[in-house]
Amino acid sequence: MCDLNILFEDDDIIALNKPSGLLVHPSWIAPRGTPNLASMLKVYFNGGSPYTIHRLDRPTSGVILFGKNKEIAQKMNALFAERKVEKTYLCMVRGYTPDGDVIDYALKEELDKIADKHANKDKEPQEAVSDYRRLDTVELDIPVGRYEKSRYSLVEVKPKTGRKHQIRRHMKHIFHPIIGDTNHGDNKHNKSFRENFDLQRLMLMASTIKFEHPITHQVMEITAPVDLYTDQLFTQFGWAGLYPSDNTHT
Repeated sequence: MCDLNILFEDDDIIALNKPSGLLVHPSWIAPRGTPNLASMLKVYFNGGSPYTIHRLDRPTSGVILFGKNKEIAQKMNALFAERKVEKTYLCMVRGYTPDGDVIDYALKEELDKIADKHANKDKEPQEAVSDYRRLDTVELDIPVGRYEKSRYSLVEVKPKTGRKHQIRRHMKHIFHPIIGDTNHGDNKHNKSFRENFDLQRLMLMASTIKFEHPITHQVMEITAPVDLYTDQLFTQFGWAGLYPSDNTHT
């Protein structure tokens, strides 16, 4: 079990930098005893239970918040519901994206086969909006498919809504899927990165979260640095300095 990477902690909130591949909570899709942040925090709190504020997909890394008490969790849940929390993600995608745009594309709810087997499968698509901007690009002398070279973009995304797999599905929608995405990505490019760069993760990182602390009323901006693998890969592509690479928080 990995150690907790704590980005910020006070009497009410703890912010962690979640590694790619680590579950947030125990899940039916993983064997009993599989490491997860909630169980790790329970040990850290000497048996006290953490309160869920929001979630990250298992393959996504980056900043995630937990409440230390029910009151703060309810207040933070309300901030998320009222869209008063600004989240910023970093991702590497196939191809050269436009300089920036707003993706306003409703998404039909993705249901788990077991957990959601009794859920309504005919619900209307839900509003989903993501702002993005391209930070940089790289062209590699690596053939993929019928192309002699391959092109990729480093992209910053600010989701305005919080639908399941929203960023992954939105980037696929505009034909720039995220590298390492086995569900919504491009298998040829995923395979190329596994073979040429030993890629073992989804290239989607929750880099920053900004909100007004419900108790202190201080404006919080908590940033999670990318992991060592990602830092080395992005540096190789000439992208150093365009993304968080050290622990910072306000």
